[in-house]
Amino acid sequence: MPHPLRRVPVREFERVLDAIGEPNERARAFAALCRMNTLYMVTRAGSGHLGSSFSAADLVAQLLLQEMHEPGTDDGDVYFSSKGHDAPGLYAALIGLGMLPEEDLHRLRRLGGLPGHPDVHTPHMPFNTGSLGMGVSKAKGLILADRLRSLRRRVFVTMGDGELQEGQVWESLAGAVHHRMDELTLIVDHNKIQSDTWIRDVSDLGDLEGKFRSHGWGVLRCDGNDVAALAVAFGERRERFTGVPVVLIADTVKGGGCATFAATSMPDDEWRYRFHSGAPSEEDYLSAHAELVEVAGTILARNGLGELELVSEEPRVAPRPAGERLPEVYGEVLLDRAGTHPGIVALDADLVLDTGLIPFSRAYPDRFFECGIAEQDMVSTAGGLAAGGLLPFVHSFSCFLHARPNEQIYNNATEGRRVVYVGSLAGLLPAGPGHSHQAVRDVAALGAVPGLVMLEPANAEELTAAVDFCLESEESVYLRLASVPVPAESAAIGSGPLRAGRGRTVREGDRVVAVAAGPVVLTQLLRAADLLMTDGIRLRVVNLPWLNRVDEQWLTELAAEADTLVVVENHYRHGGQADTVARALLEARVPRLPDFHGIGLTEVPVCGTEDEALDAHGLSAPRLAEQILKAVRSR
Repeated sequence: MPHPLRRVPVREFERVLDAIGEPNERARAFAALCRMNTLYMVTRAGSGHLGSSFSAADLVAQLLLQEMHEPGTDDGDVYFSSKGHDAPGLYAALIGLGMLPEEDLHRLRRLGGLPGHPDVHTPHMPFNTGSLGMGVSKAKGLILADRLRSLRRRVFVTMGDGELQEGQVWESLAGAVHHRMDELTLIVDHNKIQSDTWIRDVSDLGDLEGKFRSHGWGVLRCDGNDVAALAVAFGERRERFTGVPVVLIADTVKGGGCATFAATSMPDDEWRYRFHSGAPSEEDYLSAHAELVEVAGTILARNGLGELELVSEEPRVAPRPAGERLPEVYGEVLLDRAGTHPGIVALDADLVLDTGLIPFSRAYPDRFFECGIAEQDMVSTAGGLAAGGLLPFVHSFSCFLHARPNEQIYNNATEGRRVVYVGSLAGLLPAGPGHSHQAVRDVAALGAVPGLVMLEPANAEELTAAVDFCLESEESVYLRLASVPVPAESAAIGSGPLRAGRGRTVREGDRVVAVAAGPVVLTQLLRAADLLMTDGIRLRVVNLPWLNRVDEQWLTELAAEADTLVVVENHYRHGGQADTVARALLEARVPRLPDFHGIGLTEVPVCGTEDEALDAHGLSAPRLAEQILKAVRSR
């Protein structure tokens, strides 16, 4: 974005808060300034969650400025967001209060900066959130620990209303009542929209107040974008309810406080909310910034303050990577195949846009089932559809699809019926959302499931062949899809016949062989091969898209042609493709074992740009070249 970005310096937060004495006016002004800096942070980072941050801005302001006792201190009240999508807004508030350094405004989703979702390594973040449904349970544990230490403090938790579709939320409620946790206040940011669309059109929440009351919770409700109404509600919470946890249902507007982003600005016929994630366009940025300046200026003027002083910053313009996105290609291929395979049905977990399913859902609405943010239910529903003679394709982000419904996937496998699981956003990249969304343990988590083949295509051609394999296979399949654009190097390797457990050489070389799957690591390996030429090493690169299967004969032939064999994976080192290949090598009893090395993640994945994350974990081309050169020389 060529236009300069403007932000509110911390000195302006201090000036405004010092000058405004009336509590509700202070909170209104603070929320307005936080929205301005949230817009700056997300735009500068190139991604983030504006809608959730804006809907929660007023309640965060009210909590931090008025309701909480000594927030940010060891014995003070605790606040955290369970949904985690509103992290940019919370960061802006903490920076405005001097609880985080001002330079962090420029470091959202950067290595060593502020992660895309809350992380405990950031000050004042008590829990890692972003994996939904865990907030009340975490808060209960913290309260129990406080009681054992004879510490009395209140815990405030925000949840998204879409998040309430997760089963763990409802499992957690009874225990809080049983333990009479009046320290606990749950705030539902009830903005009526989940990631893509309206909750009422996905999995309507029904009588939300009645549901919480039936579990024994105290219930309050107010306008969550009105700080005066919030002040009254929190006062009622203190006065009316003792000995029970309380939920405050805060009716908000997604993107509230700014007409450009507000869901109330959506046309009646528009089903998709456009500002859940990602950075705004330049046009939307300028429009939103002007609106926010006007809102803040009005508050300051009626309190006798001068104009707001803003700081201009040059934008960080990151080039948009070229290349096809596999989930989008997948959606078109599935749509095409559905025309000749009437048994195909598709299930989605509130990610229809990101999993490529919009074309299918429009063409075959009777064969498309939106299950909402309820992965366990979705996977077991797929088991029922399979029992009815259909072939269900089940979709979510890989980070959610392999983990939360792991038992349900295994249960389906024990029944011996075919289900295809399609996990997008697989692997380390994109790294901006943080580790809650980086699926780097899915191969280990599902690799041992009987009758489940794991397959990761490298490009659009191989993806098309992989979908056809899913249709023809007698086993269930986990299709692992990288969501970042396919680089030119991986696109150029095309696809050969997919034969289970067998790989294909995509760059000829000598007796140093590197094996990988998927466009991220294959591309880096192909670039590393160019670098290694300067050291006299002609690296042979092999694409092995099968993650938990290796053909013994093929591997024996490959091993006979290698002095050094390296497996590089977009995954943790333990439990992934390297382990599968190493075991197969030993069991094949090859006459002469090559030196074997596995390269992959060894630590929780970092948040940052793509280049930062790849380099930090040793998966960038230069770092791979270094490691392969070291392996060769160690012989």
